[in-house]
Amino acid sequence: MKKNTLITVIIIGIGVLIILNGTFYRLNEFEQCIITQFGKPIGGAITNPGLHLKTPFIQKLRKFEKRILIWDGDAKEIPTSDKKYIWLDATARWKIVDPLKFYQSVENETGILSRLDDIIDSASRDVVSAHRLTEVVRNSNDILKKQEKDALIQTGMLEEISVGRDSLRIMIMEKASELVPQYGIELIDVQIKRINYVKEVRQKVFERMISERQKIAAMYRSEGKGEKADIDGKRERELQRIQSEAYKKAQSIKGTADAKATKIYAESYGKDPEFYSFLKTLEIYRNTIGKNSKVILSTDSDIYKYLKKSSVK
Repeated sequence: MKKNTLITVIIIGIGVLIILNGTFYRLNEFEQCIITQFGKPIGGAITNPGLHLKTPFIQKLRKFEKRILIWDGDAKEIPTSDKKYIWLDATARWKIVDPLKFYQSVENETGILSRLDDIIDSASRDVVSAHRLTEVVRNSNDILKKQEKDALIQTGMLEEISVGRDSLRIMIMEKASELVPQYGIELIDVQIKRINYVKEVRQKVFERMISERQKIAAMYRSEGKGEKADIDGKRERELQRIQSEAYKKAQSIKGTADAKATKIYAESYGKDPEFYSFLKTLEIYRNTIGKNSKVILSTDSDIYKYLKKSSVK
């Protein structure tokens, strides 16, 4: 009897646990849910974390993520407006904002991912096919200075970027965002992961890129040569100015020295003209007459007079 009572208590306990487990459920901070009864949702979405109640056995719980989720599509071949084919590989971030609408439209994450494939692919095709290849690849021509960029655009060496890659990305996201609310989700961001050229276009694009860079490099080299010529001209003018000032200063110093020397000579000559004449004559002897020199002088020469006096003595 006791054994039967124990079994009954255990069975009742298990039943109570099953009922309690089917009655109470817990939501984490990153979860939200809806309650379905006989396959149909009842009530609104439950988004508050904590412990909640539902009718056991009859009602079922369908949980969904609150966190931001990833969509990563396959690369698609898309033509640009200038008839260049590219492979566009994009990725997106999204989250569920209306669990009830999400469940009613796609039921689960697998369903929405296939819808996002169609939506983002369609938006990408519409935007990319309406713009030129250079606008899809580049954000801008800011690698160049404004005057250089304008000059290259005017000569046809460079294509003007009026939209740019980042603006196209925003346009794709805005276009896709118009369609996703019907599925109870919000599109947070769309990014272009990679752009690649189809084989037929790749070589031509590379050649164009190389040609553009060579033209830009030639422009920089030309500008550098102009700057070099300007610097050389300034250096030459500065050198001439320094040399001219130095020559002027040297001539001034020499003139002052000559004037002082002349003054000294004049003062010396004024004190003893005969002695001064004698010294100058000796200087002439030293500079003009060597060991093997022969000099022919007349007897009335001023140079000869001191030699004549010496021979008389």
